[in-house]
Amino acid sequence: MSVKIVTDSTSDLPKEVAKELGITVVPLNVHFDLDTFKDGVDMEADQFYHRLLTSPVLPKTSAPSPGLFKDSYNRLAQESQEIVSIHISSRLSGTYEAALAGKQDIAKTCHIEVIDSKSASMGLGLIAIAATKAAKEGAAMNEVLKVVQDSIKGIYLAAALDTLEFLQKGGRIGRAQAWLGSILSIKPIISLAEGEVIPLERVRTRAKAVDRVYQLLEEHLPARELAVIYSTDAEEANKMVTHVKEIFPQQPVYLARFGPVLGTYVGPDSLGIITLKN
Repeated sequence: MSVKIVTDSTSDLPKEVAKELGITVVPLNVHFDLDTFKDGVDMEADQFYHRLLTSPVLPKTSAPSPGLFKDSYNRLAQESQEIVSIHISSRLSGTYEAALAGKQDIAKTCHIEVIDSKSASMGLGLIAIAATKAAKEGAAMNEVLKVVQDSIKGIYLAAALDTLEFLQKGGRIGRAQAWLGSILSIKPIISLAEGEVIPLERVRTRAKAVDRVYQLLEEHLPARELAVIYSTDAEEANKMVTHVKEIFPQQPVYLARFGPVLGTYVGPDSLGIITLKN
């Protein structure tokens, strides 16, 4: 039986991709005041962004319970004795620690490796895809783990946000806090380094921010895997996918969406690219 792959909903994996590859996705939680929703289960992206833009209360997020991970591992242990569980950066969420706690009892009878991806969104998603493809090709546990570690090193992420407001209020702003003095007058472009949000560039208009994302995209192509990801502007994201196919017709491209958990921090009108080089 092949190695089973688990990730979490901050991977922003399109549901059809996760289903086709057999990746188990454990949902995080989104809280609007007293209402709690499971990311991608009880609340989809359209519902979330509507509520984000109309609610007087900003949402909060929380990691899955260790028990939810335990249930997922128990179910998969009926099919395989080897599980690789890959999760959002431990600097951004307590999900990694919850997964470690969830594996404790099962680890006596099933080999479970929990990995901090040092990434998020489709950065995490592309790592999970790479691991799953290796497992489906018959890779042993140690080989899958090597693919994961190599993929972690090969991820590049850049995203243009409409504002830093949501990152700041959500407490995930990282080193981009240096820009807070100009929070209202810039369109920030951010990345991740060692699992932490870092500032890349700041420009004055959304049009310039989108143009810069295009430039960064072309600088990182071709890639083994590529994802274009957005929060609310599907038209712009589809234009970017079309652009990629025009200049690199053989380049595989995933179109994905920032789900409710990451949408809490990136906000509306966000557009990003993620590449996996090796």
